[in-house]
Amino acid sequence: MTTTDNTGDAARKPTVDEIQADIAATRAELGDTIEALGAKLDVKQRVKVRVTDATSRARAALTPEGGKPVPAAALVAAGRRARRGRCGGRDGGGPAVATARMTQTDAARRDAPPPDDGAKPDSPGDLTRSSWVYVLRKTVREFSKDQCTDLAAALTYYAVLALFPAAIALLSLVGVVGQGPKTVETLLQILTDIGAASAADTLEPTLTTLSQAPGAGFALVVGLATALWSASGYVGSFGRAMNRIYEIDEGRPIWKLRPVMLLVTLVTVLLTAVVALGLIVSGRAATAVGDALGLGSTAVTVWNLAKWPVLLGFVVLIVALLYYATPNIRQPRFRWISVGAVVAIVVWVIASAAFGVYVANFSSYNTTYGSLAGVVVFLLWLWLTNLALLFGAELDSELERGRELQAGIAAEETLQLPPRDTRTIDKARRKQQQDIERGRRLRRSRGQDTDQDPGTTKEQH
Repeated sequence: MTTTDNTGDAARKPTVDEIQADIAATRAELGDTIEALGAKLDVKQRVKVRVTDATSRARAALTPEGGKPVPAAALVAAGRRARRGRCGGRDGGGPAVATARMTQTDAARRDAPPPDDGAKPDSPGDLTRSSWVYVLRKTVREFSKDQCTDLAAALTYYAVLALFPAAIALLSLVGVVGQGPKTVETLLQILTDIGAASAADTLEPTLTTLSQAPGAGFALVVGLATALWSASGYVGSFGRAMNRIYEIDEGRPIWKLRPVMLLVTLVTVLLTAVVALGLIVSGRAATAVGDALGLGSTAVTVWNLAKWPVLLGFVVLIVALLYYATPNIRQPRFRWISVGAVVAIVVWVIASAAFGVYVANFSSYNTTYGSLAGVVVFLLWLWLTNLALLFGAELDSELERGRELQAGIAAEETLQLPPRDTRTIDKARRKQQQDIERGRRLRRSRGQDTDQDPGTTKEQH
């Protein structure tokens, strides 16, 4: 009887209440598991929790003792700036990182090997074919990167400002030997030959008056200094363009830089005067010189053959002087003729000839600009001239890079030529750092005071 009861209890089905209770327990257990799994998979929630924790820790670390807590917005902005710096964004890691990079570049410049390091190839002919290909490709790219078309426009502006002061100095020099009017005639003829006849007509009265002014010797002593000071603006602008090409800032103090620019201007004007005299010494003048030397007509023949190569040599020397003396870098020994200078002159001659043909046969400047056509043509010709000069400078700088790379010097990012001077660079760097510190104090004080200590705030009244 007992066995039958036990068997009946084992085979008994659960009641409805028991089933419902079992389902409720299982559902509760599954619900907890799903909720935990969802929390683990909810990335947004996890990030929010972590950001909250990190913000709390940062606020606790940055809050001065007894001071106000740092607002969360400032912490979030700092985090964004830090992320941009890590990812190479536009902040580049902030002022500290930028300053560190500039300091490393300056240190590399100052520790650069001597300009005439024996490991470098002595001449461009010693460069390998691969080096030449690299140099030519880099020249074209750097010419665009340095925005040389804009630099040429700035140089054209300074050239116009320096034009009449330089003309005064030039006519004062050639006026000493009584060749002022002839020089004006030659210069105007050159302008006419390149297609700037209207510009020649515009300049003729002024230049003629200058050449016929009495007391040219006095002008040489008194007016030459003022003219050179004004004309040196172009040389200074050319030096700034050269600094960009050679990837360096100007470091020479004004009391050191200005005399150098004046000296370069004086030498340039003297050499230009020699070229001008060479252009006008022909015919009876050459015969007179030949008779005085006892050479007769032979002097005329020799001069007519040798004149153009000699004058071209003087022009190349002028360009080489500008390339060597104006930038704030210690270059290898001075070469009176460089590859860049020769290329610049050749490009200038070809561009001038092509531009003259275009103006004479295909352009409509007279129709478009009327009486100003000559001035516009002259300005365009000056712009082409400066473009040729800058292209030659880029070629010289990249040839130096090729020499350094072939010698095993790390110049792929920055040319390794030591600066002539760094005092102005250091002074500007200190001022920049001071501005950064003032800006930081302004930010921390919420615009209340830029001169107070970073950890203090303005007293509230």
